Amino acid sequence: VGVGGFGTNFSGNGVISGQYSASTQVHAGDQYGGEGGSNYAVTFDSNGYSLNLTSTQDAAGVTYFGYYLPALDGGNVLELYSGATKIFTFDASTVLSKIGGNSAYFGKPDAPNQGQNSGEPYAFVNFYATGGTKFDRVVFLENPAGGGYESDNHTVGYFKTITGTGVPEPATWAMMIIGFGAVGSMARSARRRNAFSAL
Repeated sequence: VGVGGFGTNFSGNGVISGQYSASTQVHAGDQYGGEGGSNYAVTFDSNGYSLNLTSTQDAAGVTYFGYYLPALDGGNVLELYSGATKIFTFDASTVLSKIGGNSAYFGKPDAPNQGQNSGEPYAFVNFYATGGTKFDRVVFLENPAGGGYESDNHTVGYFKTITGTGVPEPATWAMMIIGFGAVGSMARSARRRNAFSAL
């Protein structure tokens, strides 16, 4: 669809806004992304793109980020920053260790491309910063470059309660835990929703 930076308001009252970098690519929905056929963001290189977050509630940043991670491949890397400091790195191995070979996660879960790309998993991933930690930038990159890092339905905010199954905390940042949330509106089939909530 196109390449270019753009801004968005994550809350109806303007408390949290985001600015996507100029390298953000937006593609039309297909078997690799775009819930319900909608557009999705993608990067194909190790420079990736970033989402810079601004909050009128807390200048230090936010405590929650969630997104639909379709067509996961081994090069997908997400980094969270507080100012210029990288505070967390997430890669494909974390998701793959949680879902294993569970076939309910593999293949596009929704129309119009439902069931296509059955060799790659699709999930909604949640990140919670705890213990007073906050972040203000999310970076998506493909390393090594080659495949694509597709993402959709970026969700940001402040959490009160962590839900879902936690992943053991990485030694590099014990304040972050990752949970897999119910896909809900992401996957319209009851089979998919039950598979995600079972984690």
